[in-house]
Order: sequence, then structure tokens, then C-alpha cells
Amino acid sequence: MVLDVTALRAHFPSLDHGLAFFDGPGGSQTPRPVAEAIVATMTGPLSNRGTISSSELNAERAVTEFRAAYADLLGVPAAGIVHGRSATQLTYDFSRHLAKTWRPGDEIIVSRLDHDSNVRPWIQAAERAGVTVRWIELDPSTADLDLDTFRPTDRTRLVAVTAASNILGTKPPLRRIADLAHEAGALVYVDGVHYAAHHLVDVAALGADFFVCSPYKFLGPHCGVLAASPALLATLSPDKLVPSSNAVPERFEFGTLPYEMLAGATAAVDFLAAVAPGSAESRRARLTSSFAAIHEYELVLRARLEEGLRGFGDALTIHSTAADRTPTTLLTIEGRDAREAQIHLAGLGVLAPAGSFYAYEPFTALKLVDPALRVGLAPYNTADEIDRLLAGLAALLEL
Repeated sequence: MVLDVTALRAHFPSLDHGLAFFDGPGGSQTPRPVAEAIVATMTGPLSNRGTISSSELNAERAVTEFRAAYADLLGVPAAGIVHGRSATQLTYDFSRHLAKTWRPGDEIIVSRLDHDSNVRPWIQAAERAGVTVRWIELDPSTADLDLDTFRPTDRTRLVAVTAASNILGTKPPLRRIADLAHEAGALVYVDGVHYAAHHLVDVAALGADFFVCSPYKFLGPHCGVLAASPALLATLSPDKLVPSSNAVPERFEFGTLPYEMLAGATAAVDFLAAVAPGSAESRRARLTSSFAAIHEYELVLRARLEEGLRGFGDALTIHSTAADRTPTTLLTIEGRDAREAQIHLAGLGVLAPAGSFYAYEPFTALKLVDPALRVGLAPYNTADEIDRLLAGLAALLEL
């Protein structure tokens, strides 16, 4: 199935402004149906969840449809879908839930490839519990994890690792890591925030016990989603208010849910399922077709981008070199601050941000001191936009 990019772009009002958005890893643009779903839910009628009035039923429907949509997207039962304000908030919450069972002498393992949201919450929880922290190191020569440094033991309680780096695009050998962790009796918590924007997720196939993602990275509103087996969630006892539900997954969701955000997040899944029109009856099957089309299209765009960047020779250093990676490229410019490049490109209507993007550990492992330029591709990007980016960089290097 070939992606119809022109038809896809017609659903994004922000693209009418002529900007070329290469900042998708920080948050994608939003299609009109997502915004319309948010507005329709907010303007109601809408009340707290219930089974009597139409306004209560609207709230209940927003929750049940959200769980069903993300069950289809992530490949878990609907009762294994937990809503959160963000992936960071969910990870902090679950670090506290899981750490209740940790004891001095236990250990956890985190990775040098991860966004800090899948590192610091675990380290801080380990410090409180008196638990040892070990690392899977990053090999700068491959921009991938060095599995020779991954040594889980029978004292390992948790391995936290990304499915794809938010700055390098690197997709580490997640299933191998998960299998080794499970052999040692450890749980595996996967940051899938960047991965889920480019690949259809199958939590079990990846080997994840917990998988967290953020709908605003793949065309939805700002919120977070955690997926796990309902049976595993039932073993965790979060701190909660006495009157609040103790059912799974409600026991992990504190306070009244933002029904309008749930509706928008559901609309994003439905939009993705319709990207590659087909006759498949199930939403999961339609998502499979859509993500296959998106992946093939993004590979073509990435090849065009990387070929153009290589044309600059030693003037640019491309740090995204892993064999298996998403269409996200980190680069530095010889003798220039990446923020200068960001400002220059923005003046041309090309948005490519500079920074370290909360990826403190990989940034440090790569011995990067100054900000780097991140170019992230999304399904609404075009070959012409890549040419605009390359032309902008060429003009900058001639200044």
C-alpha cells in the first residue's frame, strides 16, 4: 500500500501555513478530526462518568473507547490500558508502585540510550529503596547499546530501556534484552514514546511488561498511555484515595479523567487506521496496513535526507548511525552552534530544533557539549520539504 501524502496532508490545518515541520519527535502536528473530537466532547453534554444521563454516558463512552483504541494500537487487552498526563508522569508513578517491593541488595538496570524520563525516576526510586543501579552502556561507535555490559542477575528486579532513542533514532535489540531480563526474573519497562510514532506496537512481541507512549507524538493530544497485562497490573497496589475504584486499570488513574483528551487520543488512532484505506474489518488490521505504508514512506524520505546530508562532507557530523533506527537524525555542524542553524532554518520556514532533548545520558555518552540539530521525519513530511531543509543548510554553510 502506497501512502497518499497529498490526501494525508489535507487533514492538517497547520500545514497550510507553509512551514516544514521536522520537529515531530518533540510533538507532531494535529489532524482536524482529532481537534474536532476534542471540541465535540467538551461541548457535550458532558458530566462525570455514569450510566443515567446522556452527559454521563458520553463521559463513560470516552473512557471505554479510549481503552479499546489503545488496546488495538498496542496489542494488549483494554483492561491493560492506563491513562496518564504524560509518559514521564506515568513512569514516576510506576517507579513508586514497583519500588514498594524492592529491598536492599536488589538491583535495577537502566540504559545510557534512554530519554531521562526512563532513567531518573528509576534511579531516584532506587536511592529511596537502597537498591543498586546498574547500566547498559552506549557504544558511541555504533550509536547502539553495548550488550556486553548488560548482565542481569537473580537480584535484578527491573530493566528500563527504550524501544527507540528520541535523539538518535536507534532501535536497540529490545527482544533480546527482554528475554535476558526475563530469564533472570526481572520485569521490563519500555519507553516506547519515540518508537510508537513509527511502528505499530505489539507489547508482548517486544517482550515488554510495561510499555509507555505519548499520543501527541503520533498526531494526538498531549497525554500518556501505559500498556501492560491486566494480571500484572493487578499485582500492584498504588497509593490511592479510599473512595476511588480499586479496579484495574482505574486504580492507577488519579482524579477525574480528561474526557476530551481521551476522545482526541481515540480519534488519533482512528485517523491512523484510515491512512491506508482497505477492506479489513478490524481496526488492528487497518492499523497494520497503515503503519506498513508509513514505514515504507518514511524510509524513502530518510534515504533522501541522509544522501543530502552526506553531500556536505566533513562540514556535518551525523550521529545517527545505528543499523536499525527510526527516521530521526541527530547532527552537529563543524564550527557552528546548532542553535544558529535552528534560527537560520526557522527564518526559511523550516523547523528543526536544536538541543539535547532530555536525552541526558546518550548526549553525555557521545561527548556532546553544545546543542545538536535534530531532524525528525513524520508521515506528513515531503521530499520537497527535505530539499528546503538541505538548501537552508547549504546557505548557512556558505555564510
